[in-house]
Amino acid sequence: SLLLLWLAIAKKFEPLLLLPIGFGGLLSNIPEAGLALTALESLLAHHDAGQLAVIAAKLHCAPDVHAIKEALALALPSVQSQMENLAVDMGYTPGVLALFYKVAIGSGIAPLVIFMGVGAMTDFGP
Repeated sequence: SLLLLWLAIAKKFEPLLLLPIGFGGLLSNIPEAGLALTALESLLAHHDAGQLAVIAAKLHCAPDVHAIKEALALALPSVQSQMENLAVDMGYTPGVLALFYKVAIGSGIAPLVIFMGVGAMTDFGP
């Protein structure tokens, strides 16, 4: 991401595209910030034995992180959604980037707005 930022700022190579991509890559890779984690991923990262036991009981698996991740990978989307809601009920919140992904990219509106904005900026620029 630093290379993308350098190309956008110093070399002025496609700054409208590379600057947001580089900045987003930088934000998502900040250690221990949890900006890109969902509520359920945050719960699994905290390793609280009581909360892991509740999730494991719902998924019918062993109460350790690896077993829960495997059970979630095999679970139906409705079960995954229930576990996500359970994590929110336990007090965990999704990170900013995970929330942005769900609202903007998951719904499909962000690519449309981005391409319209970049197109308008290049067509109507100075």
